[in-house]
Amino acid sequence: MGGGIAGLSAAIYLGRARRETLVIDTGKSMARWEPDVQNYLGFPGGISGEELLRRACTQARRYRVKFIRDEVLSARLGTRSFRLLGRRNNYLCRRLLLATGTFHIPPDIPGVSPCLGHSMFFCKDCDGYRVRNRSIAIYGWSNETAEYALAMLAYTACVTIVTDGRKPRWSRRHDQWIRARGIPVKHKTISDVKHRRGLIQALVFNGERELAIQGLFTTRGDIYFSKIAKGLGARVNQAGEIVVGIDMQTTVKGVYAAGCVTPANCQMIIAAGQGATAAQAINRNLFEEGLAKLSLQMRKSGRS
Repeated sequence: MGGGIAGLSAAIYLGRARRETLVIDTGKSMARWEPDVQNYLGFPGGISGEELLRRACTQARRYRVKFIRDEVLSARLGTRSFRLLGRRNNYLCRRLLLATGTFHIPPDIPGVSPCLGHSMFFCKDCDGYRVRNRSIAIYGWSNETAEYALAMLAYTACVTIVTDGRKPRWSRRHDQWIRARGIPVKHKTISDVKHRRGLIQALVFNGERELAIQGLFTTRGDIYFSKIAKGLGARVNQAGEIVVGIDMQTTVKGVYAAGCVTPANCQMIIAAGQGATAAQAINRNLFEEGLAKLSLQMRKSGRS
């Protein structure tokens, strides 16, 4: 389940292993939000997330992987297979990979949507480099916000925290760190964002001078799509991420998870690696199951 980077990577490996593979996709991969991915191996000039997904789909179809647009609402374990209930169809499978991803919560600022992926970002590891030596703002009011601002000093000296009218909830120690590094904090509510073709120019506040910036990072958190895993009885941590082992198998036998829905750092290249790891584990598991059945058949044949 899931047609993002993790799901497609797994599909390619399973297709090449000549396993019958179906990708059930809602078409809402977060990769589509990225107009310019600059840190994916092999693309020195960058590539859009949309194009990366398109190429991966083409590659998977080459190995007879099937695709269907649907949303799985629930799943349950049958005698020898998993039964999935979708909005359009029902499905049966011997092994299930959950690559359902996450949703990054955008800042609650009027007019910021056109800036998404162009000058408003969710990930310092992905996009910190592109705002080096520019004036930027970090949106939030938690310990994560404070640490984000401190980490961004590696890229630029012009970092401001904006709480958008919320009272800061970071700890006293985080407050001391912010003050020690001289990071200013703007507490007023943000009423608008000035931008040109998605490139932020300034944040407009209620009752305070606007803040001129060229980049905005948000730390409002993520929503993990782990409902299906919970329904199957798989362990999910406090944040909502699906807990997996080194082979990407969940705590439920036969159910695997990969990509941003797991506790891994949410990076496209990591998601691709996890998808490949899960696919190889699934293929090996099915192979071993086949050997076990063969051994049983041989024992039965020998007795007769």
